[in-house]
Amino acid sequence: MREPDDLAWGPPWMRGPRVGAGRTHPAARYVLAFVVAVIQVGGSFGASHGQPDRRALDALAVVLLLVAPVAISVLRRFPLWAMGATSLAASSYLARGHAYGPVFLGLAIVLFATVVRGHRVAAWLGAAVVLAGDAAGRLAFDSAPWSRQAVGGLLAWTLVVLAVAEVGRSWRDRAATYRQAARETRLRQAGEERLRIAQELHDVVAHHMSLINVQAGVALHLADRRPEQVEPALVAIRDASKEALTELRSLIDVLRLDGAPAPRSPVANLAGLDDIVERSGHAGLAVTKTVTGQARALPAAVELAAYRIVQEAITNIVRHAHATRAAVTLHYGDEVLSLTIEDNGDGAARLPNLVQGNGISGMQERARALGGELRVEAAPGGGLRVEADLPTGGQH
Repeated sequence: MREPDDLAWGPPWMRGPRVGAGRTHPAARYVLAFVVAVIQVGGSFGASHGQPDRRALDALAVVLLLVAPVAISVLRRFPLWAMGATSLAASSYLARGHAYGPVFLGLAIVLFATVVRGHRVAAWLGAAVVLAGDAAGRLAFDSAPWSRQAVGGLLAWTLVVLAVAEVGRSWRDRAATYRQAARETRLRQAGEERLRIAQELHDVVAHHMSLINVQAGVALHLADRRPEQVEPALVAIRDASKEALTELRSLIDVLRLDGAPAPRSPVANLAGLDDIVERSGHAGLAVTKTVTGQARALPAAVELAAYRIVQEAITNIVRHAHATRAAVTLHYGDEVLSLTIEDNGDGAARLPNLVQGNGISGMQERARALGGELRVEAAPGGGLRVEADLPTGGQH
């Protein structure tokens, strides 16, 4: 993450035109440096006339007054050098006994920016150098160098500048923390969205392609011996591929823009389970569906999760279980929708390997996302049983 310009975090009079978030236009630094130079040189000549007991400005004094403006112009790239040069120039100016005045303007800006940038030690050392130079000048030119007014004024001014700089530093740190948290939130949301998309694609493609693969194998197997059964297999392949393409187009529409048109296929919900049961029959898997409890409309997220869990479970049975029958049971409880998908295949023997696959982990993630749980265990007879409990939010 690129660090914002320090002057962009100062008071309004220290900010230039903004270019992007937290950035100051490069020309603003040169404009600010020019303004500070004019004020410091012109103002110091005016202050010198009002302080006849102080040393008059000469060429060296003007050069010392111009150090801070130059430092401001390079402050972003060389903060420590800028702080060191500014403090030495201001200290030398005061040690030579020149008049007080706008000399402290450039010093205040550099002190502030140095603290905000995180170089607190350099800022405090620079302030100490300036105070030492002022003390030397007072000893040489003032009749009462250690008076409360003489010493306390500059010391109080320095402490105020450093305190304000610490406040600016705190604001900047909080803003940086907020931006980092926002960035991490965006990255996390993007990761969750990628996972959701991958899961949807897996659910759509894997189910239909498994059915297509099985039907294609059936067609090849029966082409010579039972040609009359080839046509139903090809029809099932056509229907499965058509529905897969339709669902993929619908998913792409949703991803393309937030205000995408309504999907061209029915929304995946519990009403679509009958279609899964019918298509599974074409693949040679006899599936029965049983509903208990008070059937009712559930939140869309619950119905989608239930649909995808059943779809993925049936897909796994078709692909891996070598089963001929499967039973899907839905129980509508008061606050939980319970799903059970059980088959008569041989998946129990491969249960440790199956639970590590993307399909089962995806089903578990869908259940957990709703605050529910999903279990996969061996069923009597050697098959598998998938059980899921999905909270419905107490909807009756």
